[in-house]
Amino acid sequence: MPDTKPVQSTELKPWHAVAPLLVDVAMGRRPADLVVRNGRWVNVHSGEVIPATDIAIVAGRFAYCGPDASHAIGEKTKVVDAMGRYLVPGLCDAHMHVESGMVTVTEFCRAVIPHGTTSMFIDPHEIANVLGLDGVRLMHDEAMAQAINVFVQMSSCVPSAPGLENAGAELTAEDVAEAMDWPNIIGLGEVMNFPGVAANDATMTGAIAATVKAGKTVGGHYASPDLGLPFHGYVAGGPEDDHEGTRAEDAIARVRQGMKAMLRLGSAWYDVASQIKAVTEQGLDPRNFILCTDDSHSGTLFNDGHMDRVVRHAIAQGLKPVTAIQMATINAAEHFRLQRELGSIAPGRRADFLIVSDLAELAIDEVFARGVRLARSGRLEADIPAYDYPAKAKNTVRLGKELAAEDFDIAAPEGANHVRARVIGVIENQAPTRALEAELGVEDGVVAMDRRNDVCQIALVERHRGTGQVTNGFVSGFGYMQDCAMASSVAHDSHHIIVVGTNKEDMAKAANRLGEVGGGVVLFSKGRELALVEMPIAGLMSDERAEVVARKAAKLTGAMREMGCTLNNAYMQHSLLALVVIPELRISDTGIIDVSNFRKVDLFL
Repeated sequence: MPDTKPVQSTELKPWHAVAPLLVDVAMGRRPADLVVRNGRWVNVHSGEVIPATDIAIVAGRFAYCGPDASHAIGEKTKVVDAMGRYLVPGLCDAHMHVESGMVTVTEFCRAVIPHGTTSMFIDPHEIANVLGLDGVRLMHDEAMAQAINVFVQMSSCVPSAPGLENAGAELTAEDVAEAMDWPNIIGLGEVMNFPGVAANDATMTGAIAATVKAGKTVGGHYASPDLGLPFHGYVAGGPEDDHEGTRAEDAIARVRQGMKAMLRLGSAWYDVASQIKAVTEQGLDPRNFILCTDDSHSGTLFNDGHMDRVVRHAIAQGLKPVTAIQMATINAAEHFRLQRELGSIAPGRRADFLIVSDLAELAIDEVFARGVRLARSGRLEADIPAYDYPAKAKNTVRLGKELAAEDFDIAAPEGANHVRARVIGVIENQAPTRALEAELGVEDGVVAMDRRNDVCQIALVERHRGTGQVTNGFVSGFGYMQDCAMASSVAHDSHHIIVVGTNKEDMAKAANRLGEVGGGVVLFSKGRELALVEMPIAGLMSDERAEVVARKAAKLTGAMREMGCTLNNAYMQHSLLALVVIPELRISDTGIIDVSNFRKVDLFL
């Protein structure tokens, strides 16, 4: 077996530079570094499983895939007997945000490698909203140091909705053009400002044009259910994929317009089952569908899996295993114009593959990347060192003052003894929210919450410039039954601090605590801290090992349940309540936002 030793990025020479060596190994003139014998070749090009296959690897790439590689075995060749198990291409996550895992790129890789992920296409627009272009470069450089393939999409919309929110930074079309020359930029990250694209906003058209000129992929994000003219205008503007569909008709519309439909299964987004019917029931070509996760927190990664979890779920919805694997391998590689590099077990491609004992269950026994075994039996074997972030990436949570309970008071209109208020309605397992309304009482001129009907308060605390500003509103769906408050400096996409609570004293304590530790997520009840996950890197990522963060996240989830919240992955729902590019109702530092109409609205009707 390959030696297990400290592994960082394996220097891969371009295919053309090693082609003579690959030919010599394939012809038996030179020995391979590694030969895997007697496997069942899951061929995603032909859509078949080919028994009794050997593969020979040299210089981190496949040189030979066929019935007998004995001619490629030399004195120093390492030989693995697959014993009839399946040889599966390494899995690709075509759209994801590392920051949602609460950890750095390195720690995310450590968590997902045992689950068979060998390629990721990441959009670091969370750190971009805090640190701007410098933040993107930090993650770009860290990504290049990994033992697996981590490609970076340049963040497109910072802020995501100009005029409706104020982020910690701003990216221009010129910034996008500059990043397109960086060595590890694979394309443009999800273009969330879909009204801007349809309206020919200069920043959006400039960013897309710079990407197209560079010959790279434009990522999409069309979050509206309206498939009329705004959708057609958006597609005409250039985005090539979309992961925001939630219905079969969404997937069908995208594919018919020449886009790739990305179906996501993250920690809290369950959009595969409804959309895969476009393939299983409507008969659309599955090669135009791609699986992804979008957002997965560390608890999901350690307890449930990553892309292996998504593939299993897709198979459970009626897909053939090979088809589901295509959607998580070659389909993604082709979309990003990398089919000559990854996404399949075929000559010349990077030797990223899995040895799988049960294909339908995707039971992964061993994980190889660039011809090196990194994990076996669900455990990471490679020693992947931690990655240090500079001081400039920390101490980004600036409150400007110590917050008090009174900062969360919502004053009623003069003389009112009750009000009708807009309420953000959480939808379990989906990113969109509902625009609800509620009749609320007034006590001493302050609007009261209605815990009995699951209406508590939400606040957005400005944290980039230390203004001390607090924007207040109401939210329903968390089910909190106790006096409590949870605060998070992960608040897509502008990443101020979101506080949700039933008790204003706890809301103040929770927000102040994040100011003390430099960001993260914390839960208080009756003045007592129940759980804390510190995230000092841009207020978005921990500097601890992924397994440590997963344990802290599990404690947070348990504490939320004790407070009455039984939502699946409620932390993820919490973190998206300021995402002003997904309907229907959100909160931002400018106020309450009606995303369906892209405008600010009054809290009271």
